[in-house]
Amino acid sequence: VKELMVFLDVSVFEIILAYLEKRDWKEAFFSVLPQRKGAVPLGEANDSSKDALSAKEDGHSDSDSS
Repeated sequence: VKELMVFLDVSVFEIILAYLEKRDWKEAFFSVLPQRKGAVPLGEANDSSKDALSAKEDGHSDSDSS
């Protein structure tokens, strides 16, 4: 748990530093987030990512179907 808190503190600090450089919260946030997490700004998700999100919320995904 302590390692997670340190990671979150560092991430917040990196986002603030990126904002000070870029003067754009959206750019700063998405430049720090790991791309593997698939984060996209609200309203900019394509249809396939919306489908994947709704499948996760429903508790099943395409990979679960046989």
